[in-house]
Amino acid sequence: MRYALTILILICFNQLQSQVGYQKDSLQIKVYAAIDYVDSHPLEIKVKKVFCDYCSEFQIEKISEEAYRRTFLIRNDKNVRLTNGTFKHALYIRVSKKDLAGLKRENFEVEEEEEVKSKN
Repeated sequence: MRYALTILILICFNQLQSQVGYQKDSLQIKVYAAIDYVDSHPLEIKVKKVFCDYCSEFQIEKISEEAYRRTFLIRNDKNVRLTNGTFKHALYIRVSKKDLAGLKRENFEVEEEEEVKSKN
């Protein structure tokens, strides 16, 4: 009995240690977005809420931009389009921890300055 219990504990521990790479190293952020339709034409796309307690304002802004882009891409999908009304949906954006930590305003300001210099 004791031997079987030890094996069971080792198997469970091994299951916890062998997570898939993206599950171990990434964060899943939930975002609510809405598309307003009038006569089956999308008028406006709004990102309602980003659920990220540990994100900075800049990180939330960049995640909102990605959610807007993904919502924009599905706006004409036949399963999404409404005749009149608002289509609301939730997006799950998966980001690696390193990439989220690298989203800093200073990094983007430096890249923008380099682009301006290279154009001149």
